[in-house]
Amino acid sequence: MIESKGVDTVSLGGKIAVVTGASRGIGRSIAVELAKRGANVIVNYKEDQNGAEKTVKLINENGGRGFLYKGDVSNYYFCKSMMEDIINRFSKIDILVNNAGISKVGLFMDLKEKDFDDIMNVNFKGVFNCCHAVVEHMISRKKGNIVNISSIWGNVGASCEVIYSASKGAVNSFTKALAKELAPSCIRVNAVSPGVIDTEMNKCFSAEEKKALIEEIPMMRMGQGEDIGKVVGFLCDESSGYITGQIITVDGGFL
Repeated sequence: MIESKGVDTVSLGGKIAVVTGASRGIGRSIAVELAKRGANVIVNYKEDQNGAEKTVKLINENGGRGFLYKGDVSNYYFCKSMMEDIINRFSKIDILVNNAGISKVGLFMDLKEKDFDDIMNVNFKGVFNCCHAVVEHMISRKKGNIVNISSIWGNVGASCEVIYSASKGAVNSFTKALAKELAPSCIRVNAVSPGVIDTEMNKCFSAEEKKALIEEIPMMRMGQGEDIGKVVGFLCDESSGYITGQIITVDGGFL
């Protein structure tokens, strides 16, 4: 058995987990948390090889084993090939975490059709692609766990992030519907809806903007990737065995 570091029990020992967009930020934190719980983690990334290798290093240092898999989740045939390769190598996939996502801040009237396509293709179609590529395998085993990473803006919408909000709203509805469909096959599907998390995606904010934003958060701080990782870890183990179809908001009381 893999020895856990910093976790009382190896709740995911022997599990095979796929985390998309795991080369940095929230995805990296999720991958490391699953490793702490004993999982072997496939780190999907699109471009950031150095970041992905760092994630794998952290996974290995925290009790799991990490493996790289490069590719674009907006491409259905890549997702299908990735899942097939992983199943052939490890005989199974127990956990899928759909984390890959992109954003663009700007007035709706200034956005182009390409912005819509780019954001929806990664944020929503990527979730569809990966889920569609793995569910037949999970149904055949009568077990599996899917966690989709959404956003508070998918819950309520955000000015100047209209398409991003729409993509995450779609993820929320998709999660609830798929959970109902797969529950009879003993597969759970949930989503985590992060608030303002201190990652590279929020580097577009100036120091003054960050200060103003923090003042609006009741807990008076931005979230950390680890805050999301721990919730995902909980949703992936048997402690949450009766939870499915839920959108878990982690936002420090912001909404």
